[in-house]
Amino acid sequence: MPAVTADTLTLPRVATPDPAAARPRPVRSVTTAPSGFEGEGFPVRRAFAGVPHELLDPFIHMDQMGEVDYAPGEPKGTPWHPHRGFETVTYIIDGIFEHQDSVGGGGTITDGDTQWMTAGSGLLHIEKPPEHLVVSGGLFHGVQLWVNLPRAHKFHQPRYQDIRGRQSALLASSDGGALLRVIAGDLDGHAGPGVTFTPITMVHATLAPGARLELPWNPGFNALAYVLAGRGTAGAERRPVSKGRLAVYGEGGSLSLAADTAQPQAEPNLEVLLLGGRPIREPVVHYGPFVMNTRAEIVQAMEDYRAGRLGVVPAERVPHADGPVPGKE
Repeated sequence: MPAVTADTLTLPRVATPDPAAARPRPVRSVTTAPSGFEGEGFPVRRAFAGVPHELLDPFIHMDQMGEVDYAPGEPKGTPWHPHRGFETVTYIIDGIFEHQDSVGGGGTITDGDTQWMTAGSGLLHIEKPPEHLVVSGGLFHGVQLWVNLPRAHKFHQPRYQDIRGRQSALLASSDGGALLRVIAGDLDGHAGPGVTFTPITMVHATLAPGARLELPWNPGFNALAYVLAGRGTAGAERRPVSKGRLAVYGEGGSLSLAADTAQPQAEPNLEVLLLGGRPIREPVVHYGPFVMNTRAEIVQAMEDYRAGRLGVVPAERVPHADGPVPGKE
């Protein structure tokens, strides 16, 4: 269950779009995320698998991490690994994760918090559950999103944003049937706390059973809806969606979702992550933990990493072993 909740009857309402002024977006595709493992072995769903990059731009990659209830001794994280050329956004719905990087950033994120790390010119990074969670076990559920950086900011100095769950702008749908948490960007004039190089919108929506959500959406952005839990439909076509499915919308000025009246017992609401951004429309070469514009820049990133120019592991930590460049492929 999401940690950040509110009484939707007391929140600002998002106006229902006028279809004459804001053309509803059709659903272009619905895909199912395959399951896999990341880091030291924690389970993930690869949300964007099989979707062409031009429909995702400026987003590169997204994992739904968990939802898993670990037994004592089971929680896992990632080893130290490099990043260059993009931003990682880690949103924790349930559980606790610790972050540290080689330029002094870090902290603990828990229920509803977001860690927004701009890798930029490059750094080393580690994410792991705290020791007490490893000992006790417990629920873990979150999302990690990769947002591309435009060529002009690929080598920006690394930075870190620690966004507490309470900082998200909380809104309600026009009829009060949905709670909207705006993490970044703008929704109907309400801004989220995340600061981005590329204009994007990131919203976690919770729809009560039977609720319908219609939102204004920037016509210059793409539009994606990834289902974290529950069942429902996307678009006026009422394309069925459920946990682990991604709906990609076409062009227009508004989008819609609806929650089924009957939901799974363990998932009482339809939980959806809504993403949109202004496409960068630049060449993308993605290899492991590097997202650049050319193959030559990827080769340089690998050389810089191996030469220690992306930073060094802090002395109190055990350095990574030599070998292949770690990261998502």
